[in-house]
Amino acid sequence: MSPLVTAEQAVLGAVLLDPVQLSHLEWLAPGHFSRPVHRALFAALRTLRDNGHPALAEKPVPLSWVTDAVHEASLHVRGLTSAYAHTLIQSCPRPAHAPVYGRMVLEGAIHRSITEHAVRLHQAARADALRGDVEEALHHADVLTGALDDLARRWGTEPRPVAPIAPPSALPDAPRTVRAEEVAEDERFLLAVLVEQPSAVGEVVGWLRPGDFADPAHGQLYRCLGALHHRGEPVDRITLLWEAQRRGLLADGTLSGDQLTALCGGGSSGSAEWLGERVMRSSVTRTAAASARTVRALAENDALAPGQLINHALHVLRPLDDVRARWQSANGRPAPAAKAPSPDRPPPAQVHAALARSTPGPTSPPAAQISPAPSPASVRPPSRGHG
Repeated sequence: MSPLVTAEQAVLGAVLLDPVQLSHLEWLAPGHFSRPVHRALFAALRTLRDNGHPALAEKPVPLSWVTDAVHEASLHVRGLTSAYAHTLIQSCPRPAHAPVYGRMVLEGAIHRSITEHAVRLHQAARADALRGDVEEALHHADVLTGALDDLARRWGTEPRPVAPIAPPSALPDAPRTVRAEEVAEDERFLLAVLVEQPSAVGEVVGWLRPGDFADPAHGQLYRCLGALHHRGEPVDRITLLWEAQRRGLLADGTLSGDQLTALCGGGSSGSAEWLGERVMRSSVTRTAAASARTVRALAENDALAPGQLINHALHVLRPLDDVRARWQSANGRPAPAAKAPSPDRPPPAQVHAALARSTPGPTSPPAAQISPAPSPASVRPPSRGHG
């Protein structure tokens, strides 16, 4: 059994043994549990508490607290039995350590949630790449950023991008799609147009970067064109070849003279701005997919503390923010305004509970154990009141 499942069982066992522990777990939500039966049971325990279950005022805790919780949870999930509830009780070493067990559950939920959002972003980016679109990828990037902000506040920290000490190894990319050759063709066509129409470099140089090209060799050629344009020197296939040689691209094998001649020798006419936007669009989806893979790799590293994971993930998303801003500039769209801090931050008591998760709550008296009910008549009535 995984440590996360063990922690979830310990939290539930602690609350079944001592209902007062719920007051120390206000920052924990049913959705933070990985198993449906655990989510339903934690929600049921909160419902009983909110409805004023008699067990809250009784010592020792009556058996009705357990049976009624099982009954309430069984209305929303199948497979929960009283026997499993008693297994949960046995899984809790100390009820007073419920906040610590809750911290473990929240840690697991943060890793799991970030993984799920990263997978959705990657799927959206791949789908947009096939469609030649970017909207779904950008939408899911916003959703992931919002989720990171929410999780940071639940954990009790401020979200801020922090570079990892060692760059994470991204998960391997998916196989190249049928559009990969179309993207390469767009890049070759754009470079040919820029060589044939040097003045067109000014139409794209403000927002198109060498890193936006899928083929690194194409990106280096674009860098050479940009350098010639910046210095005000003539642009043609001869000056471009000389600039490539000056930058060592011929010596290190990045390019060959024959490749450059084949690329720029035929001459082309077309709209550099339109082609640049196509290259930019593929750059957005490619960057989104790469960011999603790296965030997922971070989230699947259980050794990363939640605060580190959230801040590293925000840092990994920065290249996508840069590409997105340039994409919007290319399309004449204003960049989105920075979001104001959310006013609905958790109450100070909840923040303190999240930050001081290791602080044990007040120790319950030894007598606070589940005691048998005196008679069946005294067991069932409470469940009718909160069924």
